[in-house]
Amino acid sequence: MTDPLLSIAEAQAELIETFEALPDWQERYQYIIDLGQSLPALPAAFQTEEYKVRGCQSQVWIASELRDGRLHFQAGSDAIITAGLIALLLSVYDNRVPKEILTTPPDFIKAIGLSQHLSPSRSNGLLSMVRRIFESATNAAGEDASVHG
Repeated sequence: MTDPLLSIAEAQAELIETFEALPDWQERYQYIIDLGQSLPALPAAFQTEEYKVRGCQSQVWIASELRDGRLHFQAGSDAIITAGLIALLLSVYDNRVPKEILTTPPDFIKAIGLSQHLSPSRSNGLLSMVRRIFESATNAAGEDASVHG
């Protein structure tokens, strides 16, 4: 879970620092795999068509819930690297106010060189996961406005 005291920009900066400290892409992939293995298991109730992310080569599910003005995500994948990519995204975007998500693009993806080191199908899948997170934030921002507006 993300530290809500850090902004998304600060969380991205931390992630970039972590990747820069890893000497090569073999270690960076291992870090991504380790992150994926540390993702909490996604309950079977969320492993359905409703939560499935289209455009991913592997099976990916992302569920979100707005609680106390913050968007909380649960996600999972049947592929270990993909689970790690999800974990990277959640380390930046989980437990955030929807407006902050919508105003802070995932600049860390380019900054750490992830785009260049993923296969085209994995890059497309990553983009689909980012889209789902932003769609969830857009929907949650609307819900939040209707509850508080």
